[in-house]
Amino acid sequence: MAESKKNDIVHSPLVTYASMISLLTLCPPFVILLWYTMTVADGSVLNVFYYFRNNGYQAFVDLWPKPTLLACEIIAVYGVFEAVLQLLLPGKTVYGPISPTGNRPVYKANGVAAYLVTLVTYVALWWFGIFNPTIVYDHLGEIYSTLIFGSLIFCIFLYIKGHLAPSSSDSGSSGNIIIDFYWGMELYPRIGKYFDIKVFTNCRFGMMSWAVLALTYCIKQYEENGKVADSMLVNTTLMLVYVTKFFWWEAGYWNTMDIAHDRAGFYICWGCLVWVPSVYTSPGMYLVNHPVNLGTQLALFILVSGILCIYINYDCDRQRQEFRRTNGKGLVWGRAPSKIEASYTTTSGETKKSLLLTSGWWGLARHFHYVPEILAAFFWTVPALFSHFLPYFYVVFLTILLFDRAKRDDDRCRSKYGKYWKLYCDRVPYRIIPGIY
Repeated sequence: MAESKKNDIVHSPLVTYASMISLLTLCPPFVILLWYTMTVADGSVLNVFYYFRNNGYQAFVDLWPKPTLLACEIIAVYGVFEAVLQLLLPGKTVYGPISPTGNRPVYKANGVAAYLVTLVTYVALWWFGIFNPTIVYDHLGEIYSTLIFGSLIFCIFLYIKGHLAPSSSDSGSSGNIIIDFYWGMELYPRIGKYFDIKVFTNCRFGMMSWAVLALTYCIKQYEENGKVADSMLVNTTLMLVYVTKFFWWEAGYWNTMDIAHDRAGFYICWGCLVWVPSVYTSPGMYLVNHPVNLGTQLALFILVSGILCIYINYDCDRQRQEFRRTNGKGLVWGRAPSKIEASYTTTSGETKKSLLLTSGWWGLARHFHYVPEILAAFFWTVPALFSHFLPYFYVVFLTILLFDRAKRDDDRCRSKYGKYWKLYCDRVPYRIIPGIY
């Protein structure tokens, strides 16, 4: 079991340690600095620099908001609400991919229903004067601070659970406490038989919070100014279209690297619980206090371009999912697909077969779907225009993340498929950008 865990580690121990230390020491304060810069320092990195230069280390102590009872209550109500929806809403049974040890996880696909119930409930609470979403924005720093510490405690729980009560044989230790905590112990941790922890952290808490906060920023600007700028409308619309696409395709997401390969540790769970609600939503956070009037033509151009990118990203995933569903017998762009029949061996010694699609979007590059995803992020950020760099941090971060993920996925597939992966790379030579990389 320990050996299979070691094979999951794509990066060298040195890179893993550096990533772990960076994530632990730099990401939590960065989340707070990002919030402070966007909401207090006029979005200006220079303003924050001068503030630190004039006040020294004490400046950071002073600006870091303390976790509060209100923040705990907001997070708890939201988390419990999403957990209840995940457990109780009806949905068809969906099977995930076969794991390295031969297990096949079973899910209940009710993400669209949970998404619609969440947004309708949130807007209704505001519309009928029961709860004002501006409270979330006004206490955002306290909420992020609480999430930072609370998610760390949750990741410690996952580490202990992985040692004492793993949910399946897809678990194990590398023998190194740092790697185990960072990358995770379990591939499919569950509480009881039905509550999947990664579905909750990645989808129902992290991605759902993206949509909830996008609406929050829009409502805050409306209540502050009596109207919503076209820049905020474009930003909010594109983010909601993207998250809607995600939940529409959620069952497909359960076949991706995040769920089917990356274990439930600090890397993925802390990221979904803290990084997604803060960094992924940051362009909208900036626009609350920096409304930009784009004009009808520019606003429509950005909106249509962003929707097109989101559609292409969706169609890439849909094409591969349909290819797998039909066992390679469906049409791809109106013709029979080009494919490679690859075999691999599980850790239990059983031989399995997979089909690798080499035509359609997947004939352009092995991870071409990352191109429209990065462009979509650019289009929902560009309504902020270019007065400050910080709103574009998410685009830069996403580019680095996806390029690294593409490399890790390639390395994993090379190890899994061997000669078949070499043949696949010969047919599809570019990793992400056709003709370039």
